[in-house]
Amino acid sequence: MTTTLLWSTALLRTTLPGRLRALAHDDRGEGVISTAIAVLIMAFLGAAMWVGFQTMWKTTSQTTNDKVEQIGNG
Repeated sequence: MTTTLLWSTALLRTTLPGRLRALAHDDRGEGVISTAIAVLIMAFLGAAMWVGFQTMWKTTSQTTNDKVEQIGNG
């Protein structure tokens, strides 16, 4: 009971700017934000690599088909 009373009194004595300053210096969400940014970067890199792979695959496929036709007609 005494601890609760002391805690409540300390909470009431804390000013609003003091509480806001404590919240501003709180780093609890920093890891989550950094992880989210890293995941987004990896997603964009993965999408770019997939588009590049698809373009390369189509070009290679078309070139192979052209060469096969040249050999067959030769």
